[in-house]
Amino acid sequence: MIEFYPQIKSVHVAAVIASGSLFLLRGLAVQLRAGWPMAAPVRYLSYGIDTVLLTAALMLLTILPSAVYANGWLATKLVLLVVYIGLGTFALKRGRTANVRRITFAGALAAYASMYGIARTHHPLGPLHALFTS
Repeated sequence: MIEFYPQIKSVHVAAVIASGSLFLLRGLAVQLRAGWPMAAPVRYLSYGIDTVLLTAALMLLTILPSAVYANGWLATKLVLLVVYIGLGTFALKRGRTANVRRITFAGALAAYASMYGIARTHHPLGPLHALFTS
């Protein structure tokens, strides 16, 4: 199955971009008090994209050798994923005040950016690790 790695990775990367872009649009619209971000078709689109994203991630996890994950970058990314999901639910729906939604939206975007950096560098510190190595 390793022969399909480039295609699976491409699907995963495209789903990451689509998921993050849709979250950004929905989050900005919630901040502006628009009604469409929580409409059923938009939510189902988000669920569909995230299902593709998770499926591709699990496929990559099963076909790559375990040595790729030896330094803990994947575990760090998974912890940040839980943080991102939690903050995202408050940013889009569960936040009781506009200030809570704004703060959790910013936090979710920071978690997303951190996951992206970690994935690009395959290091738990993401791009920050370059500051600590020579």
